[in-house]
Amino acid sequence: MPGLRPFLAPTGCIGMVASRALGDEGKAVRAILFDKSAGTNWSLAWHQDRTICVAERVEVEGFGPWSVKAGLHHVAPPFDLLARMVTLRVHLDDVPATNAPLLIAPGSHRHGRVPVDAVEGLAARCGTMACLASAGDVWAYSTPILHASEAASRPARRRVLQVDFSADALLGGLEWLGV
Repeated sequence: MPGLRPFLAPTGCIGMVASRALGDEGKAVRAILFDKSAGTNWSLAWHQDRTICVAERVEVEGFGPWSVKAGLHHVAPPFDLLARMVTLRVHLDDVPATNAPLLIAPGSHRHGRVPVDAVEGLAARCGTMACLASAGDVWAYSTPILHASEAASRPARRRVLQVDFSADALLGGLEWLGV
């Protein structure tokens, strides 16, 4: 996505939001475009993002398990690396309560790596906040926060560019795939 680089750079209109949390060393390390519509109206259970996207598979102690998603190598890093990351969601369309806004469990990122069987219970204890947005809004949150999404009750197009940022270099020959 070379066309995005000027916007995601630390001085770019999106990257400067991440720079407030990470400093000028923060860089975009993964970008995903979500495109929900009436025909693609899915829900997503409570979960914690646990993997990073890397250029190639290199075995490094503390990193694993590995997976391949859309042909790209992903690995679970040590949790402290995830805890230092920030995720931005750039809303290309309005996201009212009826169009499947992101749901977050405030404060859940402070509980470390949450065992899968404890995710729903922690989300219930933390409560739920719906991240409503207008086109052009940018939401920023700690990458490991618990989050979910329901199917839209009144589906309309909902495009969101999600970008993960990190100021960390990876270890042992691992390299960020980058954006």
